[in-house]
Amino acid sequence: MLFAVIGGLFLALAVHFLLPHRDLRGSALLAAIGTAVTAVVWSALTWLGWPFDGGWIWVVSLLASPLVATAVGLALPSRRSAADERLFASLAKG
Repeated sequence: MLFAVIGGLFLALAVHFLLPHRDLRGSALLAAIGTAVTAVVWSALTWLGWPFDGGWIWVVSLLASPLVATAVGLALPSRRSAADERLFASLAKG
């Protein structure tokens, strides 16, 4: 499991550098999310009876990390910008 989690970490970290708007999210956020997703998927698949030395558990676990990291990395900047604009508007009124 350790090697799968480390692989998920590096894949999600690569997603951070490939996506735009890096300044609107933390540098370790996507890596942390990818690491957690890989660990949860790996654990869930072993509980479902998938053998840890089989190939499919590696494929599914390592694909889940960049997919979730990409989804978060694409959704987060627009939400962050909107929240920053709302906060600025509320502070400018007062």
